[in-house]
Amino acid sequence: MDSFEFQSGEVIDDAVVEYMTFGTPKYDENGVINNAIVYCAGSLGTFAGIIKILPLTEKGDAFDADKYFFISMSALGAPGSCSPSVTGLKRKFPEYSLVDVVNFQKQFLSEKFGIEHVLGLIGNSMGGFIGLTQAIEYPDFQDFIICGVSSYKVAGHDYILSRFVDEIITSDPDYAKGEMTYSLIRTLRLANLAEFNFGLSKEALRAMSNEELACEFETFGNEMLETDIYDLKYCNASCMNFDVEDGLGKITSEVLIIACKQDPHFPPELDGIPMSEMIENSQLLIMDSELGHLCFNELETISDELKEFMEGFDDC
Repeated sequence: MDSFEFQSGEVIDDAVVEYMTFGTPKYDENGVINNAIVYCAGSLGTFAGIIKILPLTEKGDAFDADKYFFISMSALGAPGSCSPSVTGLKRKFPEYSLVDVVNFQKQFLSEKFGIEHVLGLIGNSMGGFIGLTQAIEYPDFQDFIICGVSSYKVAGHDYILSRFVDEIITSDPDYAKGEMTYSLIRTLRLANLAEFNFGLSKEALRAMSNEELACEFETFGNEMLETDIYDLKYCNASCMNFDVEDGLGKITSEVLIIACKQDPHFPPELDGIPMSEMIENSQLLIMDSELGHLCFNELETISDELKEFMEGFDDC
């Protein structure tokens, strides 16, 4: 995009947007796509996160690619799109909020496709934050939201985890330099490893031997070294104080909340269940998966329930 203006008033010129599309676009009488579904990945996830729903895009499935046109973006702040790493601004990149992330997405959809209304949005984890924020800020922009393994606020142990990651990064004196040093590489690894314990369920972790866990822990830390520390810092900060509890009453879209019984991040009793009670026109689906917070990797296990929800939008 030629430019993007943040809520703070700061502007980024030549704002890069990384995205992919697939499916079958359908058009209204004005020639505008009217069956678009936007996929929003979790923290620092790219457009490729949409792979999670691909098993359900065959003919007759919940997300039948013959019925819907899917758009998946690497969000504002994520690698591949306009971010500290892509712009090269590093710690001089503007601080952004989830409202900025939503506005970035909306502006792109309008400029690239002429889309001012989408059929729906599917988001997991931080992608759920984006979906809820969009539904509150722009109630008429979508017909439905699927909010998976997510919440209406970052609180309790999740807030402490975000603060811990922020503390790890900012406590390194080299962070202020804006360039990678050996110390920052080590700090990046530690900040990412803080998240390791919040992916798989406690049951899945307990089923592994300590030797297996040590290997997985080491591998995770090494793989996450590909993350840019400034992308991580800014993304973490954008979510740390996320709280839309007071705005949930503004949501007019149909909402499907998918929680997981074994999710160490957002357990249903603290997040999904109370959220469903605060949102009108919402449905709650609780998965049983030892993948825990990563349960969107086996959405096939709830294919019937997803298909039933999507049938309500066949005539939209």
